[in-house]
Amino acid sequence: MSEAPPASPAHPAMRIGHVHLKVADLGRALGFWRDVIGLEVQQRMGDRAVFLSAGGYHHHIALNTWESAGGAWPPSGTTGLYHVALLYPDRAALAVALRRVMEAGVPLEGAADHGVSEAIYLRDPDGNGVELYRDRAPEEWPRDAAGELAMVNRRLDLQALLAEASPS
Repeated sequence: MSEAPPASPAHPAMRIGHVHLKVADLGRALGFWRDVIGLEVQQRMGDRAVFLSAGGYHHHIALNTWESAGGAWPPSGTTGLYHVALLYPDRAALAVALRRVMEAGVPLEGAADHGVSEAIYLRDPDGNGVELYRDRAPEEWPRDAAGELAMVNRRLDLQALLAEASPS
């Protein structure tokens, strides 16, 4: 695979619009994405699919059982989605999200300060990786002596983060 930049890069305003996940049990998945993460149901297609978002967008996350009802987690060592990352607007909002996850008893797989962002890692009930994170301002991003981006992987202090959560 070439390290060269694409001949015509994507438009800089392009964003990832939504993620569509295959799930084994729609009710169980909805319990996580709606009740723990806090997304709101925008549309439901019976017991086969649901579309959720924050802020009334048509959907950020779609869940369906069209090809996966009753299915198992993908086996380790196979290809597929590594994680879906949900970007929070600031540290206080990320702290509230962390508190919700902890109060729901969802185990964390990790938490990291990447220099450019702070991130919390977990899994949904179908084994899909989930990253909850907030970005730092670009002027705060770590750079090497040549001015190139120099992301890091440091321990994130979860107790300090939780202290920033506004009361529920």
